[in-house]
Amino acid sequence: MTVTVSGPLPDEVYDVVVVGAGVVGAAIARELARYPLRTALVEASGDVGDGTSKANTAILHTGFDAVPGSLEARLVREGRDRLAVYAEECGIPVEPIGALLVAWDDEQLAALPALARKAARNGYRRTRTVCADELRRREPHLAPDAVGALDVPDESVICPWTTTLAYATQAVRAGVDLHLNCRVRDVGEGSRRSAHLLSTTRGPLRTRWLVNAAGLYADEFDRLLGHTDFSVTPRRGQLIVFDKLARELVSHILLPVPTALGKGVLVAPTVYGNVMLGPTAEDLDDKRATGSTAEGLAFLMEKGGRIMPDLLEEEVTAVYAGLRAATEHDDYEIRSHPGQRYVTVGGIRSTGLTASMAIAAHVVELLTEAGARPGTAADLVPVTMPNLGEAFPRPYQRAGLIAADPAYGAIVCHCERVTRGEIRDALAGDIPPSSPEGLRRRTRALGGRCQGFYCGAAVRALFDTPSHGAPSYGTPSYDTSAADSSSHGSEAAR
Repeated sequence: MTVTVSGPLPDEVYDVVVVGAGVVGAAIARELARYPLRTALVEASGDVGDGTSKANTAILHTGFDAVPGSLEARLVREGRDRLAVYAEECGIPVEPIGALLVAWDDEQLAALPALARKAARNGYRRTRTVCADELRRREPHLAPDAVGALDVPDESVICPWTTTLAYATQAVRAGVDLHLNCRVRDVGEGSRRSAHLLSTTRGPLRTRWLVNAAGLYADEFDRLLGHTDFSVTPRRGQLIVFDKLARELVSHILLPVPTALGKGVLVAPTVYGNVMLGPTAEDLDDKRATGSTAEGLAFLMEKGGRIMPDLLEEEVTAVYAGLRAATEHDDYEIRSHPGQRYVTVGGIRSTGLTASMAIAAHVVELLTEAGARPGTAADLVPVTMPNLGEAFPRPYQRAGLIAADPAYGAIVCHCERVTRGEIRDALAGDIPPSSPEGLRRRTRALGGRCQGFYCGAAVRALFDTPSHGAPSYGTPSYDTSAADSSSHGSEAAR
C-alpha cells in the first residue's frame, strides 16, 4: 500500500486518477479498487475527509424528500441501502432513530400529505402523519405550539468521519495509491499512453482516465477541461453542538418543513452522544469562509428556542461551520465526457454521504460505458473500524480488551473517554492523521466539553512522539517529510 504526503509523485501512468478524497472521492476510489486497475486518489489537503466531508449533520437519509425522478433520488435510495450494510460490516456507528418533520402551523400541517406523496414517488412508503398528542408523547420537550408531524421512521444518524476513513483505508489496502498535499493546478494532454497530464503541487501525474470529485472546487476543475456546465456557490451552514447532558431531551431527528433554500434548521442527536442544532444556509462567494458568525449563531439560538426551549438551557460544547456545494441546478452534476476520458462528479450537496457508495458504482458504470474496460470486479478484504459511537461498546468499557492490552484502559481524553490505545492505533494506522484535528476525527480526543483544555497537552505529546506511534510510524511507504498542508473549506452536509 502507498500513502504519500510529500515529494515527487510516481513516474508511472495510472489507469484512473480520482481528484478529491472526501467521502465521495474515497468511495469512488474504493469501488475502483475492486478492479485490476492502477488507481490513484489525490487530495489537496493533508488528510482524507478534510474538506467538504468533515463538517456535516451526519444523517443517513432515506431520500424521502428528494426531487422525484432525479439522479439524486435514485442514488440516495440505492446508496442508503448499500451504506447501511457496509456500516454494519465495518463497524461504522449508525443509529436508526427516525425523523419527525414537525409542522408549527396549519399551513405546514396541510403540506405534510403532499410530502408523504412525494416520498412515495421516491420509493419510500413508510411515512405517516402523527397528531399533536402523539408528537408530544414522543418528543415531550418540543415547544408546545407544534401541531403535528410527518413520521419518517428510517432516517438515521451516522459517523461521517469513520465512513470516509473506511472507504479510503479499504482502497489503500487493495492497492490504490493515496497522494495527500497534492493540489491539481492544471490538466494538459498526455502522451500516447496517457490521456491526461496533471500539473500538481508535487509534480506531474499521468493518467488514462480522470474523475473529478473535487467538491467545492468541482466547477473550477471542470473548467480546466473546458466545461462550464455548472457553478458552485458555497452555502455556509453553521451549527451548534450541545453537551451530552442534553441528549435525553430529544429522541428523533427533528426536521422542519423544507424551503427553497434547503431543509432548514434541525435538532438532532449525534452518534457521539451530543445534540446538534443547525445549520444556517448562507450563500457566499468565498469557498474558504468556514468561520462562525455572531449573527449566524444568534439565528440558530432563536430557531432553537422556538423548536425546543429546554435545549437552550444546556451547555454548548462547540460551534462549527462548513460549506456545501450548492449549484444552480436541482440535481447532482455527474457527467461523462468519453472523448476526454473524463467524468465529473459535481453538485453533490447534503445527501452525498448517504449516496456515496451508489455514486461510486454509477461512476464506474460511466467509465465502462465510455470505454475504460475496468475488468472483472473482485470482493475487497473487509475492514474493521474503531467504534466512535455511544450506542456501542467503547474500548474503555471492554474488560477483556483492557486485560489483553492495558492501553485501552488508560483514558487520556476524559470528556470523550478516549484511551491511549485508541490514540496509538490511530497514529499507527494505514492512513495516519496529519494533525491533532485529524486525530480527533479518528478517536474523538479533543472533541469533548473541554475542547482539549485538559487533555490537549497529553494528546499533542502522543501525536508528536514517535515512540507512541506518531505519524512517522505509518506504513513503510508513508512519507512524513515536511509538506504544505493546505486545506479545502468544510461543508455542512445538509
